[in-house]
Amino acid sequence: MRIAIDAMGGDNAPSAHVRAAVRAIKEFPDLTITLIGDEEKIRAELTDEKRIDIVHTTEKIEDTDKPTTAVRRKKQASMVLAVNEVKEANADACISAGNTGALMTAGLFYIGRQKGISRPALSPMLPTRDGKGFLLLDVGANMEAKAEHLLQYAIIGEAYMQKVHQVEKPRVGLLNVGTEAGKGSELTKQAYSLLENSRVDFIGNVEARDLLEGVCDVVVCDGFSGNLVLKTIEGTAKMLFSMLKEELTSSFSSKLAAGILKPKLMSLKDKMDYSEYGGAGLFGLKAPVIKAHGSSDENAVFHAIRQARNMVEQKVVQVIADNIEDGGNANG
Repeated sequence: MRIAIDAMGGDNAPSAHVRAAVRAIKEFPDLTITLIGDEEKIRAELTDEKRIDIVHTTEKIEDTDKPTTAVRRKKQASMVLAVNEVKEANADACISAGNTGALMTAGLFYIGRQKGISRPALSPMLPTRDGKGFLLLDVGANMEAKAEHLLQYAIIGEAYMQKVHQVEKPRVGLLNVGTEAGKGSELTKQAYSLLENSRVDFIGNVEARDLLEGVCDVVVCDGFSGNLVLKTIEGTAKMLFSMLKEELTSSFSSKLAAGILKPKLMSLKDKMDYSEYGGAGLFGLKAPVIKAHGSSDENAVFHAIRQARNMVEQKVVQVIADNIEDGGNANG
């Protein structure tokens, strides 16, 4: 199995990507990795070249670039070349921590959308109190959606959670402003009806305040709402840990207490750490594409590699295709 990595995307490139690749090669004997980026900078960080190849390029897509224009004009950009490795069947999956819109565009242009998928979804795993996490789709691949799209997201999410996270019967919830069936917009009311009559294990509407309690395994919504939820969770977690750090270092007695509580605090931090869950899958394409967080460190990139490997190994793309083909019909 081979995974292509855009080694120039993200805040910590290429060092985080190179170190993660070396770690992944040691962890997974069946894996080969292609790092795409500035060869001189990559080799400066590379401590083991076993089963790691380099494709040299100095061109990259910046966060400030317009996605469609950048993908069309910067054909030698590290992200574009990583996606093209998958298109040319030189790699089974690819990963980038770069410009989200550009990765979405490159994925559609070069790899293409799966048959039967109306719109791909950008879908991260987010933390829950029990540490199992939940899949949220969509978080911004498409700002608007139709009820049929949300049904497809549910089918996609179910397949991913079954194959990658080994959840036998994933519980699917529809993000809404209340749990009652008649709540929400026309979109959510129509989606509720479709989901209720599908074969997925639909538990009904779920509210944003209950998501981190693990109320369900898959949460579906339009990209605008999903992005708001994602950014709110990230911002809240960041603020809480910052406030906690300030309080625990504010005095000598607080520092003593912090020393005693450190193991518990580290455990809590791990539960809330996005890096432990990998990246956001760009589901609905013909091959696995993972969008790692822009601030990904070595650990986050490593888990994105593990996630991509699992998707290939469990044939998630094919499972999604099979499930989409039956349309989620309750009798299918």
